[in-house]
Amino acid sequence: MSAVYEELPFSEFLHRPAAAAERLGQVRALRLRRRGADDLALTSADQMERDAVVIDFTARLLAGLIRSEPTDVVRRVLGEALPWVAFLPPEDVTELLSELVTVAQGAASLENLSPVAVLLAQWRHTAEIYADPVLLERVTREPAGDLGPVPAPGSER
Repeated sequence: MSAVYEELPFSEFLHRPAAAAERLGQVRALRLRRRGADDLALTSADQMERDAVVIDFTARLLAGLIRSEPTDVVRRVLGEALPWVAFLPPEDVTELLSELVTVAQGAASLENLSPVAVLLAQWRHTAEIYADPVLLERVTREPAGDLGPVPAPGSER
């Protein structure tokens, strides 16, 4: 295989599906470009299974490293992989690592990486807030004045 993926218009895939499937012998996946919608990816089931094995291994390796290595080593490596952690307070980095292990293992067992992507996006946004002193002050300041009555849970407003 020479290329990781090849782009193909979705309409071409619909008109010549056998030719598109044959291309999977030369590339890892086909990216099917669609107008007005998210692109799709077409890959072989064997490739998907190989990817799942690597993902599971990586999640287990990450969990083992976090549990067994000194915290400063893991934090340094994390800072290289995710430079934005530099803006997080130390206690948040500890929480990020803990959540990352749990979510990565769960996601690998489900063969669904979306939870890991969501977790990383959430922590990145948290780092963005810490990196901006004005935004941090706005988010963390106590509201002024009485905000009014709070309805009981389950009651209508």
